[in-house]
Amino acid sequence: MFHNFLIFERGKKWAIPSFVWAFAFFQSLNAKPEIEVKTDLVYATKDKLDLKLDAYLPVGSKARPSVLVIHGGGWRFGSKRQLAKYASGLAGRGFNAFAINYRLAPKYKHPAQIEDCRDAVRWIKKNSDQYGGDPNRIGALGYSAGAHLACMLAVTGQQPGENEVGTNILVAVGGGTPCEFMSIPAKNKTLAYWLGGSRQEAPKAYREASPLEHLDKGDSPIFFFHGETDFLVGMSGAKKMSDKMKKLGIDTHFHPIKEAGHFRAVFNSKAIGASFDFLEKHLKKTVRKQKR
Repeated sequence: MFHNFLIFERGKKWAIPSFVWAFAFFQSLNAKPEIEVKTDLVYATKDKLDLKLDAYLPVGSKARPSVLVIHGGGWRFGSKRQLAKYASGLAGRGFNAFAINYRLAPKYKHPAQIEDCRDAVRWIKKNSDQYGGDPNRIGALGYSAGAHLACMLAVTGQQPGENEVGTNILVAVGGGTPCEFMSIPAKNKTLAYWLGGSRQEAPKAYREASPLEHLDKGDSPIFFFHGETDFLVGMSGAKKMSDKMKKLGIDTHFHPIKEAGHFRAVFNSKAIGASFDFLEKHLKKTVRKQKR
């Protein structure tokens, strides 16, 4: 079943059948022989629901950086298997990769999804010794709604409390990223299933869910890649956020993909490779330390 999802950009309204992620390319695990895959590990329990992840682990004893892999699907569809190829590829390049499920709308509205991602970061830090990870070197990668959540982690990192592990990450990658929702027409209810109403009815939720609204000079680097003909999630928001990051002195890169829409860009090997290089730059050679 296809659902119409309306996106507004530059005064235009687009009705696009979307968020039924039928990407067989990402459904098979196809882990390399030197990669160990551990499935269905519970990282948190919310509302009596076990939230699970799949761990893609390179063989070896050296402490490795970790990347949280976050699926897309409009915050209402998808699963941890969707970006299995990304996770496997990351493990092949020496990262621990953790692909997660999270609570989905409309049953669970914002901020449930980002709260689950933060819990996943905490789980990775707490279990770093068990899985050969370095708790001070954690990043996040996602596509579409998952990219939004990865970027939210980068700009809303939480410091550790007295009895709480922090959620700071060092770097994020976002493909086809929705970065701001404040330009959506005030009365439009396209995202009401996730944000609880129109922007007029729930302005706080729209602002809080927009990564661009949280951005400041202390935030983590982000690599964006985006199809130039993406009419589902217009590229102007991600480009605007990347430009603002440059002005703030934050390392960022915006990688446009010619003749690619939302669903084609996810397969672009050049963009994926460049994003992995960006993760390596900030996770494998970094001297910056995170507070746990």
